[in-house]
Amino acid sequence: MNQLMKNILLTSMITLTSSTVFAYSNDAQTGSDYVTQEIDSPDSSFPLFYEKLKAVRMPYQLAWHDEYNPEIWHNIAKAKAQEIILPYQDDTPFNPLVIDQIDRGSYIAQKVVFNISHESRVLALMLTPKGDGPFPAALFLHDHGARFDIGKEKFVQTWGDDARLSSSREWAHRYFTDRFPGDELAKRGYVVLSIDALGWGDRSVEGFRTDSQQALASNLFNLGSSFAGIIALDDLRAAKFLASLPQVDKSRVASVGFSMGAFRSWQVAALSDDITASIVDSWMGTMKGLMVPGNNQLKGQSAFTMLHPYMARYLDYPDVAAIAAPKPMLVFAGGLDPLFPVDSVQQAFAKLHQVWRANGAEDKLNTRIWPNKGHIFTEDMQEAAFNWLDQQFEMN
Repeated sequence: MNQLMKNILLTSMITLTSSTVFAYSNDAQTGSDYVTQEIDSPDSSFPLFYEKLKAVRMPYQLAWHDEYNPEIWHNIAKAKAQEIILPYQDDTPFNPLVIDQIDRGSYIAQKVVFNISHESRVLALMLTPKGDGPFPAALFLHDHGARFDIGKEKFVQTWGDDARLSSSREWAHRYFTDRFPGDELAKRGYVVLSIDALGWGDRSVEGFRTDSQQALASNLFNLGSSFAGIIALDDLRAAKFLASLPQVDKSRVASVGFSMGAFRSWQVAALSDDITASIVDSWMGTMKGLMVPGNNQLKGQSAFTMLHPYMARYLDYPDVAAIAAPKPMLVFAGGLDPLFPVDSVQQAFAKLHQVWRANGAEDKLNTRIWPNKGHIFTEDMQEAAFNWLDQQFEMN
């Protein structure tokens, strides 16, 4: 990177944000009045001064502006996002081992064990088409859903475990039109890898519930890490593992996610060079647009799986996702989704298009609000997304 250009960009960022950061610096109150209530309720526990915090304490100092050079911004923004999101680096050998497999006609389903980190050796579900590779591949990243007994099984049909199979079929009926999206993509000729996030499936414990997340998040903060950081690092490691497989075409590796998995999908696309395209369904908006009373983002618990401290000092959600540009990215949202207000989604989409346009690759970005859909990934949405991915990867 040209150091002079980097300095110019950094100087312009400071100029653009400094007036906002210190806007209220001379507005100190005087007198004997003081607050007698400063939290809205014992349930949501929202600070009553949140509007002031949103106005002056979320400057997004490295947010995209059209006057920036896209390549320089990409390098600076990615470095800062990695610094904030990833708790540490990990290059532990994967040492994979297949422990079970079944034949599903056009593809083989396997249970594979590998080192997702130095600390954790995990079980994943992998689907591999029959025939001569290398094949395109997809890393499937499951949702939150306050359902912890299954994780990887939400996207790929499991076997040999009737309880989890029953749970995953119920999940598929509720969100995926009775389909397992991972299996559907395997039928199209993709290698598929589906993993558990920490707290789900084999990486959980019986009785783990929504309230349990608060303690887990607190403990990980005390251990010098974070709940969201561990999930992000594991996703990057899973992407690298998938791309390293001999049957995988390293130039065609996608991330696919729904809900929390969608957050994970654009995040890993932004941070990992191993991901070359991404499908994002039902998780995109601006930080301030989602930070409104009543939104799940502010209820603690599940929010900790996606909470990176101090992110708002530097980058908004669409800024982080836009680090992935000019890679192909598809982002779907439901017009009736109560978790993601349409105004916030549209603002985020506008930012994404600005960055892809600056990279000369706006045709690689597909954003769509489905007017009559809620928080869901139905068959028609899956087909539209997978057809798009086939086009990006030039599948027959």
